[in-house]
Amino acid sequence: MGLRVLIVDDSPLMRVFVRRVLKLSGVEVDACSEASNGLEALEVLRCQPVDLVLTDINMPKMNGEDLLREMKHSGLLKRVKTLVISTDGTAHRIHDMIALGAEGYVTKPFSPEVLREELDRVLGDVYAP
Repeated sequence: MGLRVLIVDDSPLMRVFVRRVLKLSGVEVDACSEASNGLEALEVLRCQPVDLVLTDINMPKMNGEDLLREMKHSGLLKRVKTLVISTDGTAHRIHDMIALGAEGYVTKPFSPEVLREELDRVLGDVYAP
């Protein structure tokens, strides 16, 4: 059984890149949806099942921090794993996002191996190929 993934980033090129790296990482994915900001992500989360959210932080309309707050408030974080992918790799930012409910954090740029290691840590063996 593969993952149902939602990639949230305001850059269409970054969403394509994350999708490609996800494929190269070897993680089995059944469905992959995309959103360009937190508001669009919440709509997707309300309309279809998602196992994993890969989200950027800095986005227009609703950023990744606010997305995590809304997911936590609505109870979505209880059933959806969340991993942040951001250019901001400061300890303060990582701490803040983990405190909001993110279960993992990857700093851009990253390799398929780095993403795979973090996914393995976050997901455990449940979704391993």
